[in-house]
Amino acid sequence: MTPSQSPTAAERLVRAQSKAETLTEALPWIKTFAGATIVIKYGGNAMISRELQQAFADDIAFLRFAGLRPIVVHGGGPQITSMLDRLGIPSEFRGGQRVTSEEAAQVIRMVLAGQVNREIVSRINMNGDAAIGLSGEDADLLLAVPATTLVDGEVVDLGRVGDIRQVNTTVLREMLDAGRVPVICSIAAELGGEAGKPLNVNADLAAAAVAREMKADKLIMLTDVPGLYANWPDRDSLISQITPTELRELLPRLDSGMIPKMTAALDAVDHGVRQAHIVDGRMAHSILLEIFTTQGIGTMVQDLSTASDHRKDPQ
Repeated sequence: MTPSQSPTAAERLVRAQSKAETLTEALPWIKTFAGATIVIKYGGNAMISRELQQAFADDIAFLRFAGLRPIVVHGGGPQITSMLDRLGIPSEFRGGQRVTSEEAAQVIRMVLAGQVNREIVSRINMNGDAAIGLSGEDADLLLAVPATTLVDGEVVDLGRVGDIRQVNTTVLREMLDAGRVPVICSIAAELGGEAGKPLNVNADLAAAAVAREMKADKLIMLTDVPGLYANWPDRDSLISQITPTELRELLPRLDSGMIPKMTAALDAVDHGVRQAHIVDGRMAHSILLEIFTTQGIGTMVQDLSTASDHRKDPQ
């Protein structure tokens, strides 16, 4: 930048005032959510772009320094698909979930626990040393049973795909109490099953299970769309807020890829999580925009009869 292009002192002051106003707007929300447990499902295109990867890591660090207790649950669909393709292992999706053979399950474990998890932890720890990477198999953190799904009214076997039955909340609470950020990849051990044979778990459903068992204040799921649409692809039908009853009525009409996400949100809210959010992970700092601004973004699932409205200013 040449001297003639440098901002003047007055321009720098205006920018500084704008930043101060942003912090002032966030203050009531920081007070409201201090000490809150927030479960964030990380996935989709937010995991591909380096800029978005770092923005996500910075957001998680910000939450911790602001006094919240974040837990990250992640998948790695693009990375898994890439590796399976390289190895010549076919991929098939039924009911929005990946059909997983025993061979594929071993590859998915390798990609999630050995590659993706390490990268997320490393980026968060650029702002400190709080993040600790975990597989759902560690300390029996996630215990699951083989899952099935309904496709056109018929029960479909998904292979080595898991439906979570137990979450080791003791381990997670100990980590949160110590100021740590658990980063969990969505691999589970089989409840009563053979050791060393993992179950692949849909990351949205895994995050909902963790949020449910931890009695979290919020579940935030990052996805590749701005939120839930009442009549996709009509972009004017974006839903800002929806109740569990309304969502149950809408669920059968949703695209198959959105069904696991909205099922997860519904399950979380039905079991005591105050709010579940579907947020566009392609937008940098979307987590902070949802938590620390009055407008919020994306779609919020909330039982309005039992909870306050996050879209209103805190008192």
